[in-house]
Amino acid sequence: MHIDLLLSLIEVAATIAFALSGLIEATRKRMDIIGVLSVTFVSAFGGGTLRDVLLDRRPLFWVQHQEYVWLVLAMTLVAPLLLRAARHEIGDKLMEFADALGLGLFTISGASIALSAGMPPVIAILMGSLTAVFGGVSRDVLCNEIPKVFHDHRPYTMCTFIGCGIFLGLRELQLAPQLSTILGIVSITGLRLLALAQHWHIPPWPPEKR
Repeated sequence: MHIDLLLSLIEVAATIAFALSGLIEATRKRMDIIGVLSVTFVSAFGGGTLRDVLLDRRPLFWVQHQEYVWLVLAMTLVAPLLLRAARHEIGDKLMEFADALGLGLFTISGASIALSAGMPPVIAILMGSLTAVFGGVSRDVLCNEIPKVFHDHRPYTMCTFIGCGIFLGLRELQLAPQLSTILGIVSITGLRLLALAQHWHIPPWPPEKR
């Protein structure tokens, strides 16, 4: 598979994953249809829009690919009806998985696009992290929550830094772009899910006095 096609598929999958996480959170808050649509839209497109603005890419990715907008609209109309039948615990686990998957997908997508734009590695890492994190932060703000990435001390942004480092390291070793891309995504998503399963926590900074 050509790397450009792979990156396009990654962008679609990332959009779906973050749209699903926003949709679950909005329906949990008992929002009306406009509220659910707004949270889903911002979750799906917020990170990619910030990436495109910072890299001066026009048109924005969801404007260029309007089918993404129709996909999010369809999810907003259909998915809540399916989720209503699911138990609350299933919704929690599904949201965590969707969020972790979107984190890995959007991180590597953002980093790859930054590298293609001629950005140095450190900017590519930051761009990948911003692309992945901003949608979730926007989702939590719209749902009147303190963004989880800032307060629950569970590794989130750190997973993107580590995964981006692995991705760039594999590129330097001249591994096939498709393989380095997939391994980067798997490492980020896997780290996030492992952090949730094992209850890993990052200590507060500065350290608390004992």
